[in-house]
Amino acid sequence: MKFQWTLLLGLIFALVVAWFAIVNVEQVPVNYVFGTAEWPLIIVILASALLGAAVSGSVSMFRSLMQQRKIKRLEREVNEKEVQIADQQNEIATLQHAASAFSSVSEPEPRNSNLGGDPGS
Repeated sequence: MKFQWTLLLGLIFALVVAWFAIVNVEQVPVNYVFGTAEWPLIIVILASALLGAAVSGSVSMFRSLMQQRKIKRLEREVNEKEVQIADQQNEIATLQHAASAFSSVSEPEPRNSNLGGDPGS
């Protein structure tokens, strides 16, 4: 829906620029770095609008490309972290299994040895 509104507004703007250009058909001087030329104002207006649209589109495409690259990089990081989490969960499960196996082995009770000679005994 957003794209449709953008397209509609773009078409309206293009019609306004075209109407403005058609109304202004007289010759105007265009100053270049190396000289001056007389051009119809309609061509100057349309060329300026097209140049502005091209620059704006290029900037938009560049930003979109940079966002796509960032999204791919972040998706790779998420996948790496998910693998790391899975590995750590497997390690935790292995350690818990080993700990439960270790605690289930009957250990002999520690003896009370009175080697030091307890005065109370």
